[in-house]
Amino acid sequence: MTIQLEGRLATRDDTPLGDSCAVDRAMQVVGNRTAILLLREIFYGQARFENLHRRVGVTEAVAAQRLKELVAAGVLAREPYRLPGQRTRHEYVLTGAGHALLPVLLGLLEWGWTYAANGYAAGSVTHARCGSDVRVELRCERGHAVDEEDIVIRGGS
Repeated sequence: MTIQLEGRLATRDDTPLGDSCAVDRAMQVVGNRTAILLLREIFYGQARFENLHRRVGVTEAVAAQRLKELVAAGVLAREPYRLPGQRTRHEYVLTGAGHALLPVLLGLLEWGWTYAANGYAAGSVTHARCGSDVRVELRCERGHAVDEEDIVIRGGS
């Protein structure tokens, strides 16, 4: 079972796609462990730098660099806050582009529970209103479930 390719993608031979590939461009933005884990923590409700770098388990310098890159890419925004008697600091919030990464993060979470459990018990993601399980799945805009072999990707220009 494989995805079907049409157009330029189907006839490219061994020519690398490079920046013309949306997957490549996406990986340039969020394609490292630290960036994904920072996004996880922000989705989990952390916003302040001192919490983010500790919870991800990276140095301040690494966290600062990844956060700067995510802000520059438009995935995060910095918002000022000030505690009484302290200087102004910034916290990180998801932009629309950042929120759009939720299915990606949940897909990685599901995949990790299923294929990289390493003896850890799987958790769950549920709908707060009804308690039903939430799953990441492929559906067309008409609501049909879509299998891998039924996907057609047409390369853009």
